[in-house]
Amino acid sequence: MSSIPMHNRTRMLGLSLAAAALLCSPFAFADLGGATAARARYEQERARCESGQSGQDLKTCLREAGAALQEARQGHLDDHDAQYTRNALERCKPLPTDDAKDCRDRILGQGQVSVTGSVKGGGLYREKVTTEVKVLGPPPPPPDERQPLPPPPTN
Repeated sequence: MSSIPMHNRTRMLGLSLAAAALLCSPFAFADLGGATAARARYEQERARCESGQSGQDLKTCLREAGAALQEARQGHLDDHDAQYTRNALERCKPLPTDDAKDCRDRILGQGQVSVTGSVKGGGLYREKVTTEVKVLGPPPPPPDERQPLPPPPTN
């Protein structure tokens, strides 16, 4: 005999049936482009529900996670990461041309960009180091030795 109480076995069976029903729904293959990301978000939300970290009862949490997955597959759910990127790129626009390009590169992670910090710690710091090599002209001629030195200052 199993050591899992009957009400927990019933709950696990219900979760399994709900997951199977969700996978068999007509929306399961509606949008293959974002389906992988939507599925990953659903799995994360489901894990939060099952761990009790969501602050909701299990049934409500799982229903909302499933509804969000369905909305994402239908293209009705906004991608917050894309919106974050659009907002960050918008802040690059008022900068001078060269600085705006570096700003966009930092946001998009193009080139040698390092990211430190965390959102929890107060923010992310993105740094892009650009090395410029400037060709210098010929050195200035040495001072004319025949010119007298200026007099020393008087006190």
